[in-house]
Amino acid sequence: MKPILTNYALLASLLISGLAFAAGGGGVVVDPGAMQGKHFDVKGKAPSSFTVELQNGLRKSLPFEDKRDFEESKKGFIAAPAYKTIMADAGNVAWDMGSYEFLLQGKDFDSVHPSLQRQAILNMGYGLYEVVPGKIYQVRGFDLANISFVKTNTGWIVFDPLTAKETARAALELVNEKLGKRPVVAVVYSHSHGDHFGGVRGVVDEADVKSGKVKIIAPAGFMDHAVAENVYAGNAMTRRMYFQYGVLLPRSPFGHVDQSIGKNTAAGNLGLIEPTILINEPFEKMTVDGVEMEFQNTPGTEAPAEMNTYFPQLKAFWAAENITGTIHNIYTLRGALVRDALAWSKNINNALYRYGNEAEVMFASHSWPRWGNERIQEVMRTQRDSYAHLNNEVLHLANNGVTINEVHNVYKQPESLKSQWAAHSYHGSEEHNSRAVINRYLGYWDANPATLIPLSPKDSAPLYVEMMGGPAKIMAKGKSLYKQGKYREAMEIVNKLVYAEPNNVAAKDLLADIFEQIGYQKESPSVRNSFLGAAYELRHGMPSGASPKSNGPDMIKAMTTELWLNSLAISMDSKKAAGMKFTINLSTPDNGEKFVIEMSNSALTNIKGQQAKNPNLTITLDRSDLEKVMGGQTTFEKLLSEGKARFDGDRKSFDQLKSTLTIFTPDFELMPGTKAKKLDVKSSPKVVKDPFAAQDMAITAGE
Repeated sequence: MKPILTNYALLASLLISGLAFAAGGGGVVVDPGAMQGKHFDVKGKAPSSFTVELQNGLRKSLPFEDKRDFEESKKGFIAAPAYKTIMADAGNVAWDMGSYEFLLQGKDFDSVHPSLQRQAILNMGYGLYEVVPGKIYQVRGFDLANISFVKTNTGWIVFDPLTAKETARAALELVNEKLGKRPVVAVVYSHSHGDHFGGVRGVVDEADVKSGKVKIIAPAGFMDHAVAENVYAGNAMTRRMYFQYGVLLPRSPFGHVDQSIGKNTAAGNLGLIEPTILINEPFEKMTVDGVEMEFQNTPGTEAPAEMNTYFPQLKAFWAAENITGTIHNIYTLRGALVRDALAWSKNINNALYRYGNEAEVMFASHSWPRWGNERIQEVMRTQRDSYAHLNNEVLHLANNGVTINEVHNVYKQPESLKSQWAAHSYHGSEEHNSRAVINRYLGYWDANPATLIPLSPKDSAPLYVEMMGGPAKIMAKGKSLYKQGKYREAMEIVNKLVYAEPNNVAAKDLLADIFEQIGYQKESPSVRNSFLGAAYELRHGMPSGASPKSNGPDMIKAMTTELWLNSLAISMDSKKAAGMKFTINLSTPDNGEKFVIEMSNSALTNIKGQQAKNPNLTITLDRSDLEKVMGGQTTFEKLLSEGKARFDGDRKSFDQLKSTLTIFTPDFELMPGTKAKKLDVKSSPKVVKDPFAAQDMAITAGE
């Protein structure tokens, strides 16, 4: 009996008619053997008998009889374009529809958690959909997020214009082709993550925004958070994102299959046009070209600045990214501040009681809409209760002595939530979200002094290896545990050997085999990708060809001078600054900003709105020219030679500062013995290698 084969054949058939296939762009090579079920890696392993047994058990226990999500995801389908790829202006593929086609074979894959495979098929929806007849439409499957179009008296209000100009432009062209050409009269950014604003230049012209012809509406704090969240640790976030988002994994049943809230992230031009209207109040009403809206600010939920929107005329609720087809990240593995699960739950509850009693459709910036008041309330309560239970139960466990190093093995959702698809943690996971709640309230320490100042793994691992009797015994025990399907136990000891002997190929290969099986078994693609990505790097090192987003001119313009100065302090090698002591005044006349920059005690500090009385050096240049330095299009030296910058005083302090600055590159090891090959990091526009240029930000996927 193969019940899941029948299920997936049916689920695929629900989507396959009239639909194409969705994929992100970037430097990932599509696995040519995916359709034949061949592993893309010569060292790769098929699912073990233990993994197959686990998957079969899940296929029998998960609520596959509930097919409402599939019915809802196809409802309102109008048309898909003839093409499967969208090209970036730079000439690369920004979006590839065919690379996930293997998911619609109508078969189950033992290398993919059955619940994740279901989600991956749901995210294959591609094309133009009607949400509210004659009024609200979505283009889905053109990027990680959805782009929504609300018809006004004379045009469109665009909600969340995707990551890239090229995919947003293609979506607008599809809408105008199928529904009649109309101008964009307003754009709404629901929140401060790049896949919700980066494509704005594909749907509006900045001149129309500046003239007032087009409004851009966003929640309070949007501009600060759109840039700041990803700057200070941006290089590390970019590197870690390779694991969470699987950007180096081929698309394959053995590799990347989905990103839970969409297939992948588009690799085009990310831009940003500053909002003209900020929503400051908890609830704020506005009418734009005949469309009544009420915005609900929900700060501190999925993003630091985020808002829902209700359309009272249409009884339609836009849930932004607060309610989607997955329980989200409380801690996102790429790295970000830990989110507040309780605040998230309360904001959903506020929406439920304010709008949920009358809404007839709920749609969002990811996933698919839900129709009917009863269904909407069901999903809202499910997600409200999921975040509340996570917060409350984890703190209950913590108050009973369960630590951050134990809670992921203890916390479990109640059966009433497990049985509902809307409570499944695809983007998040119960394991890393439960640890995040403790980290938010109690920090990283488990209160055992032995873990307060632990040895680094490279220092502790040799001690363990020696005490365990050496590499041969560890390898033998590790292989034995692997053969028994005890993958986490095997990981525990083999990981020590790899840290102790980073050049031990056999050990790295065994750890990769272990990671691979764990990855196959995980429901969350973020967790799956992290294990499979680490397995690949253990076997082959970090591949070349990654194309993370660089700082484009819009993001540089949005970066405050203070933020740039703070980032310089982070990029400074403090050891090189030993003994340096100086004060620099910085003045940018075109915007009236003034700063004091001080080097003392190997720390670089700054204060806005002040000027030192006796500085070592005063630097004067327009902020518009400073932006070109920040973006890497020019240097201070070039501006000085052109008369666009002036140094008054002793430039020795400037040269000293420059000598301490480091240019970060996202090629450091995440696993021992996997030193990266030289990365093929493509940047547009071409940047000058200058230490004063802003470091790259992890804005490709800010989820």
